[in-house]
Amino acid sequence: MTARNRSHPLVDAAWLKKHLHQQAVRVVDVRWHLQGVDGREAYARGHVPGAVFVDLDGELSAPHGPGRHPLPSPEQLAEAMQAAGIDDDTQVIAYDDAGGSIAARLWFLLELYGHAGQVRVLDGGLDAWTAAGGALTPEVPTLSRGAWTPGPMRRQIVDAHAVERLRHKRGVVLLDARAAERYRGDTEPVDARAGHIPGARNAPWSENLSDGKFKSPAELRARYRALGAGPTAEVVAYCGSGVTACHDLLALELAGFPARRLHLYEGSWSDWSRDPFRPAAVGAPARRARRR
Repeated sequence: MTARNRSHPLVDAAWLKKHLHQQAVRVVDVRWHLQGVDGREAYARGHVPGAVFVDLDGELSAPHGPGRHPLPSPEQLAEAMQAAGIDDDTQVIAYDDAGGSIAARLWFLLELYGHAGQVRVLDGGLDAWTAAGGALTPEVPTLSRGAWTPGPMRRQIVDAHAVERLRHKRGVVLLDARAAERYRGDTEPVDARAGHIPGARNAPWSENLSDGKFKSPAELRARYRALGAGPTAEVVAYCGSGVTACHDLLALELAGFPARRLHLYEGSWSDWSRDPFRPAAVGAPARRARRR
């Protein structure tokens, strides 16, 4: 999929190859993995030429707050973006090697703080880049400091208290972006308890993809409609720590859902599960009876 207009949130490898060396374009490598591979080490071994590395833990997450990856303050994000050579009119292209699941976090943060329409995710990530013949380099670019400034918040952020209220409200759909085994509570590698928020529907972020790239808007629309997100639904997305839920939010926007009705539960399951007084459900949800 190509960037058809200024606000479209995806670009493909062909677009990036054509625009890679433009001064107004800044490529950002945000590779990160919950366990195993270190993103900064992977970046040092080879990355898209001209790309700068931005760290999820240290720069795109606050040191304190709800859950494992609290949202950074506007000031913290501004420092990271300025250090990456990003100005207010820079076209930011984010990529990872995990289907866009981390790149979507940077997309969300820049949209959140007013960089609307100026940030895009490389569809297919690093695999798509190399498959298209794109080179990798270990060379770290020398950058002039940028002047990016945060604007008023443009996205909806909710906390555990709001989720508790919203999950009982008619017309609200609560989506859990984690893998099915974590949603069911079969396993929980990092958080305090296994399971999911009662009433949540499982919408694994990986199922937004086909062959490593985002499905078409029509396919995504059908997917989320099947999960209960009708044309007027209000959607709250969460995951383990508020990172991969952004992938679901990006997919929902690609499907045509308006941003004003999409909410991120910042602390996500890592916040909810650590409070022993909040309920947790395990197993797959019961099937709804068909209307006759």
